[in-house]
Amino acid sequence: MNYLPEPSSFQEAWAGVGANARLVRLPASDAEVVPGVAWGSPDYFNTPAYWAVRCQWEGDNPDYVAGNDDLVREVAFCLLGGYGIRYEVNQAAFVRMEAHGLFEPGAPLIDETCIRRWLTEPLLVDGRPTRYRFPNQRARRLAGMLAFFALNDLSGLSAGALRKALMTIEGVGPKTASWIVRNCLGSDEVAIIDVHLIRACTNMRVFPREISLPRDYEALEARFLCFSKALDVKPSVLDAVIWSEIRKTPSRHSVR
Repeated sequence: MNYLPEPSSFQEAWAGVGANARLVRLPASDAEVVPGVAWGSPDYFNTPAYWAVRCQWEGDNPDYVAGNDDLVREVAFCLLGGYGIRYEVNQAAFVRMEAHGLFEPGAPLIDETCIRRWLTEPLLVDGRPTRYRFPNQRARRLAGMLAFFALNDLSGLSAGALRKALMTIEGVGPKTASWIVRNCLGSDEVAIIDVHLIRACTNMRVFPREISLPRDYEALEARFLCFSKALDVKPSVLDAVIWSEIRKTPSRHSVR
């Protein structure tokens, strides 16, 4: 009589390369990481097992996570980014604003007209002159942000209270506010639910197919925080690693 082999209770994969590589042990591919979502194989892109190993490879501080601890600078960086603006253009615009002294403590408020002029002048991105999109809208938002901080002191607030306060600034929604809270407080009580994370988590079935933002933001955040805990990965590392890979490989998001 032939007997089927016992299914393995775990699987292993190497995280990293060379002398820094280490063997990572994970639950079996058919085990559930959260209800209704199997671990899958670390050899296939966009499975929970794949992300668990990639996060072990990256460590606790991926070098592409934004990292200012100055609240005004963080808000300005986020306001300069967003839909339709590549990260590299976002960074170049921020550097220009900083060079003009936009964020210097105690400096006189700079008006919207000046900011608009600085954003209208071409930026040098990857060695090429690049025009910044939405200079009028972003100039208005930056000027409003500076006026807000001239009147409000947000120091000492909890992660939740800070996010709520930041969302009163024009252009700062829940995703942007969460990014700012993450960077300024080092908090893992929030998650940055952006289009790249939604794409990955929807295909892994961590998120439902039908989503409406900003209405569902907190529900998706709660799901993601549970998912990262089940993977035994810090939410800040997990969403940064997913963001980095999905944005570079938009066609590679099917789960296997």
